[in-house]
Amino acid sequence: MFRTLLSKMTENAAKRLKMSADGAITIGTHNGHFHADEALAVHMLRTHIPTYASARLVRTRDPDRLAECHTVVDVGGEYDASRNRYDHHQRSFSTTFPGRPTKLSSAGLVYMHFGQEIIARRLAVPTDSETVSLIYTKIYESFIEALDAHDNGIDVYDPAGIAAAGLTKRFANGGFTLGAMVGRLNPNWNDPVPEDAAAAQELEDARFEAASRRIGEEFDRDLDYYTKSWLPAREIVAAAFAARGEYDAEGRILVFKGQSVPWKDHLYTLESQDTDVRKPLYVLYPEKPTPDAKWRVQCVPESKDSFQSRKPLPETWRGFRDDKLDEISGIEGCVFVHAAGFIGGNKSFAGALAMAKKALEL
Repeated sequence: MFRTLLSKMTENAAKRLKMSADGAITIGTHNGHFHADEALAVHMLRTHIPTYASARLVRTRDPDRLAECHTVVDVGGEYDASRNRYDHHQRSFSTTFPGRPTKLSSAGLVYMHFGQEIIARRLAVPTDSETVSLIYTKIYESFIEALDAHDNGIDVYDPAGIAAAGLTKRFANGGFTLGAMVGRLNPNWNDPVPEDAAAAQELEDARFEAASRRIGEEFDRDLDYYTKSWLPAREIVAAAFAARGEYDAEGRILVFKGQSVPWKDHLYTLESQDTDVRKPLYVLYPEKPTPDAKWRVQCVPESKDSFQSRKPLPETWRGFRDDKLDEISGIEGCVFVHAAGFIGGNKSFAGALAMAKKALEL
């Protein structure tokens, strides 16, 4: 039902575009200080939807000029997909992406209506395919939702919960979020501005175009990752997960024989779907796909973005290398164990497997 609904949204959007394609296409958005959401919305339309490939951009808050635009994003106080209006600032707006709680920004609105088409074109498959639906949701959760939250002033964590727990930051992270990356491309308060209004607007529009390209590059990288890397890795991780009992009776060791692939996301999904409570603690993979490659022993994190391992490598091994590590561990061919204990290495698969098995006992 979810795929059917999204497919109809994409189909209807395509029909509206065809009906309007005989005239010049213009995309309207607001002028002044720009944000990541409208910068990405414009990029997605102009780069990935053929009808918008040569679209002219109009940046204004003038209602009369916006009314003349074929499509309007992030301004105008109206969300009406049948009229290609994608604003989210009106008081009555509460739309979210299917299955997610975060209120949409203009980026989320454009992605919700055109994302399936973007992915289907990249994969050269029908928009209603299961694969498109899978990646459509993953890209929203991994990329778009952060922009929606940022533009709507939604914190990653509940501020009241953070305060109640007495948690404080250990260090400043520079604020380098996707939103901040675009924000940095706005002019500084004391940058010179041309006296001529038209020249000033032209300079501001050029900055916006640069911002749209910049956030667009990151979106395209995410799109390429999920379609060209993450998706092909899915079957490889599933096969290794199914064979995990081959190396440890309790299934605590996962092995990728050919080469490492993006495995964390797929592993947690497989674990959530499997009734077997056995969870891998270590993942083994060669550093490169050659017979003489060294092997890595990587600890499985407690969660995808966690630095905490389910079972770190033994404390007595950490920070040692080569012969000294061989001596301490009693295993030949050791290369290193990181001081934090989340990863180690050996010259051979047999040695890496021996490290993982011994670590399970300690």
